[in-house]
Amino acid sequence: MGRPWQVLRALRLRLLGPEKELVGTDQFGNKYYRVPKHETRAGQIIPERRFVETINRQAYQYEMGDFPTEWEAWIRKKRNDPPTIEEILKNENYREEMKQKVKDVSEKDKLLQAKEYEEGLVAGPAHTQVKGHASAPYYGKKEPSEDPTSTASTFQPGSWMPPGRGSGQNK
Repeated sequence: MGRPWQVLRALRLRLLGPEKELVGTDQFGNKYYRVPKHETRAGQIIPERRFVETINRQAYQYEMGDFPTEWEAWIRKKRNDPPTIEEILKNENYREEMKQKVKDVSEKDKLLQAKEYEEGLVAGPAHTQVKGHASAPYYGKKEPSEDPTSTASTFQPGSWMPPGRGSGQNK
């Protein structure tokens, strides 16, 4: 490369910063890039930046699990080196094996619980019925009390007395 090209490259680097470099792709076609640490024209040091360009997606459509866990860890700088496709496949197989083992253990546990219920070793689950809310005036009754009636047209101020508070009862 000639001297003029080196000067232009250095000038571009100084003005615009370094180019993004492709680090890898995942099985979905997403591309992962990094921009190395660099110094701006004003002397400010910009740290390394990592990002992903998704395939056929908008940023607001991203959902958890759309990217492999290993690549997310790399983007968030939880790991230094980008993952390899072999590592991703190995971890995916391991996760699938664990899901199957959990499913098998859960089924065995359900069968064991059913057997223990039949043999009387364990009490069966209690079935409770809720007939109403404790704060309701009809709690425990089979039916709620009838709705109150309005006395709006016949009400006279000062004429109402609470129930059970007659003239001869002072509590």
